[in-house]
Amino acid sequence: MVFYLRNPVGVKLMQVDIPYGHDKIKIDVSDPFEVILPKEVEIKDQDKLIEEALENPIGIDSFDDFIEYSSKLLVIINDATRPTPTSKILKYLLPVLSSHPDVKFLIASGAHRASTEEEIRYILGDTYEVFRRKIYIHNARKKEDLVYIGKTKNGTEVSINKLAIEYENILVVGSLEPHYFAGCTGGRKAFLPGISSFKTIEMNHKYALSENACFLKFEDNPIHQDMTEAVKLLKNLNIFSIQTVLDFNHNIYAITSGDIIESFNTALDFVKDVYCISIKEKGNIVISVVNPPMDINLYQSQHAIENANLILEEGGVIILVSRCHTGVGSDTFIDLLSKANNPEDVMDLIGGKYKLESHKSIRILNIKSKSHIFAVTDLNENIIEKSKMKPYKTIQTAVDEAIDLVKEAGKKPKIIIIPDGSHTIPYIK
Repeated sequence: MVFYLRNPVGVKLMQVDIPYGHDKIKIDVSDPFEVILPKEVEIKDQDKLIEEALENPIGIDSFDDFIEYSSKLLVIINDATRPTPTSKILKYLLPVLSSHPDVKFLIASGAHRASTEEEIRYILGDTYEVFRRKIYIHNARKKEDLVYIGKTKNGTEVSINKLAIEYENILVVGSLEPHYFAGCTGGRKAFLPGISSFKTIEMNHKYALSENACFLKFEDNPIHQDMTEAVKLLKNLNIFSIQTVLDFNHNIYAITSGDIIESFNTALDFVKDVYCISIKEKGNIVISVVNPPMDINLYQSQHAIENANLILEEGGVIILVSRCHTGVGSDTFIDLLSKANNPEDVMDLIGGKYKLESHKSIRILNIKSKSHIFAVTDLNENIIEKSKMKPYKTIQTAVDEAIDLVKEAGKKPKIIIIPDGSHTIPYIK
């Protein structure tokens, strides 16, 4: 949905609410602006959606049979950097899971830091007290917890958490949101990067610099193809997948279940229903807001910069708005940005060989070479400057200076506001 707002004759300022964490901050805007939101979709009864999905699995036997014949069960869930409605799904499945004789939960952290107790409480919601002693956090660097399962066609050496092999029966709970190099989150990402080794993730993510590694692209996308190949190496495991698609307010819009590849592919149509928004023209100021839980750190907030760049005129200004309440999120990411002035510098710093998390540094520097990036966060100003962005304490100041910068270049400000910058995929019709 796109709202086109124009200042009425005689009115000098209009107030706009900009999300910041769980708050709203009002700013004054005197120039024309557009607000882009994901499309409004019909939200049905949440439990009914879950029930219908489980009763109609795709490409696999029934969920009841899966549970009945699973003497041991491993449930793979996302960490707190994803808005996956894990707590809703687990609450619905509580009677089944709480009575299971041998169930464990594995948080698919990928290469992220370990989840805190507060984050685990958020992920599991009302079921936390029931399952808290059965929760394990994947550590990509803990070699003794990993087992090698083979190579993909691209040569990626795949090692995953040994719990998956030991338990054999895997219930995956995921969510699909557009992703700037994997095409989309969800499905196969539960295993790679979710519960893979650091080396496996690094070998896969080196393809993030490919021109085919981008939003909602799957054909010829080497990242997606590699992840899918990794899942195929698990052919001896019994996997049941539950995949969700959320609306702007994190309500469940659609759910698919069954085979991990087929349920993912079916859910993709619903992703496009919600997140892909067409607009008439690019802007020269794009305010891209990161909402919880994606505003956890600067590393995750980079998604919103990528989305904003899709509709930014060259030489324009991206204003990133994100609390980043836990910090940067990656030492490698900030270290490379602080030392490099262009993408070539990053490659020199890592010796020409891909290093995990360097792709985000390179992509930010690519955008920075053609445009300006302002940032309104809770982070120290020095950290933002190291990341090659200009820090601001208030959204209003950032917007006012962006407008001045555009006018100094002899252009009329064209402001676009994306209240959910991490997930909204705007494109020119």
